[in-house]
Amino acid sequence: MLEKLQIIQQRFDEVSDLIIQPDIIADQKRYIQLNKEYKDLKKLTERADAYKALLANQEEAEAIIKEGSDAEMIEMARMQLEEAKSGIPILEEEIKYLLIPKDPEDTKNVVIEIRAGTGGDEASIFAGDLYRMYSKYCQDQGWKTHFVDANEGTSGGYKEIIFEVSGEEVYGTLKFESGVHRVQRVPQTETQGRVHTSAATVMVLPEAEEFDVEVDMNEVRIDYFCSSGPGGQSVNTTYSAVRLTHEPTGIVAQCQDQKSQHKNKEKALKVLRTRLYEMELSKKQQADAEKRNSLVSSGDRSAKIRTYNYPQGRVTDHRIGLTLYDLQNIINGNVQKLIDELQLYQNTEKLKESGDLL
Repeated sequence: MLEKLQIIQQRFDEVSDLIIQPDIIADQKRYIQLNKEYKDLKKLTERADAYKALLANQEEAEAIIKEGSDAEMIEMARMQLEEAKSGIPILEEEIKYLLIPKDPEDTKNVVIEIRAGTGGDEASIFAGDLYRMYSKYCQDQGWKTHFVDANEGTSGGYKEIIFEVSGEEVYGTLKFESGVHRVQRVPQTETQGRVHTSAATVMVLPEAEEFDVEVDMNEVRIDYFCSSGPGGQSVNTTYSAVRLTHEPTGIVAQCQDQKSQHKNKEKALKVLRTRLYEMELSKKQQADAEKRNSLVSSGDRSAKIRTYNYPQGRVTDHRIGLTLYDLQNIINGNVQKLIDELQLYQNTEKLKESGDLL
């Protein structure tokens, strides 16, 4: 392990030197990449320093006990040895997980798209519930959310809603939420008390930065139309809403949130760029998943991933066979327990895959 950590330290020193070089600072793409690497390596070197300090303490304590000349010193050394022996395995485990190669997408912001599936009005209401669940979770994480576009359901909720989330490690935290979410409950419109099953699809897309994907604007058709929704007097009177169609792929992105046509175009372009980027990324994820036979990170948007059963008050994640009887808290934004279990599953899988890193 110490050899591995020595290599990490050398790379950290190298990156620390590089990110202050004027030519690196001038190259935005390279600077951002190195800055992300610097943050990851810093966390690892800090744990490595603590680990090496405990090893040194253990060695020192063992030497004092072996010498055995001063009873008081021996007692202090025994305490030091006990502390080192209990702390070393914990730090080893932490370092093992930090050594797992990180997905470079994990630090990105995201665009989340929620669409009502089977179930008519009830599916739209459920899509609205999921939107509120994620909004509350993001708020609790200290992340910012920005509305992009929506198509409201006839009885509440949304047929479709798109919003951005920005913050730290957003994609790395939310990426496993992509897939089909199913709800089992008695709809508000049901008169005989029968439980219905409805569904909504969630897509979590890593937000593409300008240098991730280049969009040739000659291949994009731009349409302007009147906004429909909240927004005051300018709604339905000015052509501020923007729809972009990428003609080679048929991908469409639109935004009608802002009163400014220019700002809506900027937001729509960001969504378009993200969808194009995600299209390529999902091909890679599919190939990776086939290699490692992973259910969690397959990138399959049509897979049923989770069921929210209201009569039984339970939430089941079908990928890892986890059931929690805490539906009310989860639907109110407390999804951290589910996310923790999914991340633990993936990290364990990656450790197995990479073998003994140390």
